[in-house]
Amino acid sequence: MAIVTCRRALVLTVLIAAEAAACGGAPLLRQYEYEEEIFLGVDGSGTVVVNSSIPALVALRGLDLDPGPRGRLDRRRIEAAYTSPATRVLRVSRPWRRNGRRFVQIRLETDDVRRLGEAAPLAWSAYRFDRAGDAITFRQTLGRASSAPAAARISAGVKHAGWTGDEIIAVRLHVPSRILYHTMRRLENGQPGQVARGNILTWEQRLADRLGGAPLEIEARFEPQSILAATLWVFGVATAAALAVLGGLTWWTVRRGETHKTEN
Repeated sequence: MAIVTCRRALVLTVLIAAEAAACGGAPLLRQYEYEEEIFLGVDGSGTVVVNSSIPALVALRGLDLDPGPRGRLDRRRIEAAYTSPATRVLRVSRPWRRNGRRFVQIRLETDDVRRLGEAAPLAWSAYRFDRAGDAITFRQTLGRASSAPAAARISAGVKHAGWTGDEIIAVRLHVPSRILYHTMRRLENGQPGQVARGNILTWEQRLADRLGGAPLEIEARFEPQSILAATLWVFGVATAAALAVLGGLTWWTVRRGETHKTEN
């Protein structure tokens, strides 16, 4: 229970930092038109954070929202779209502006990442989570952006958002342990997956390719024991060893005092 609580606290801290960066608190970070982050647990549970412009939610995910820069944003409609029997929406943020477009952040959680596709805006992906031996494998395959024709989506984006098509979308995976292997297949005009701090992976794709339905298949294999659990175990062992040494020194000091009294 303590490990789970600590892990959730750590995830919350990262999410707060991510929101600050998304809202403009860290201008040196790369800016994305659409960003989908998964904070994965070794038990298959997960927290998903989506940072997206409103036009991207409309064009990529087919949400019924006003993509214009001055349109009214119904956050309840976004919450309803991401709610499913397998997903719970934690928060839909107030919008912020960047490059003349409104952006929003959606946070949700699930007990089984394999069921994320039951939420309609995440149904463009198929998710797999498999345990085999001393490793866990996570796979995500992104298909077509939405059922609307690509030309219509691009045209709407250019009209309402001023897109050029070179804007970047990203999928980012945070795993709780060391990444052993990762790959990306059938990615057109994209960037290879990048590892940060040993347990964060980022894949990127041009917005035009995502709108056009260019597939993106990602895979990551990682250790089944979380870094936090391993750290707590090492800390526990070190504490036990220190207490044992302290107890030994105390016993030796007391024993020596008794021996000295007997000799006198």
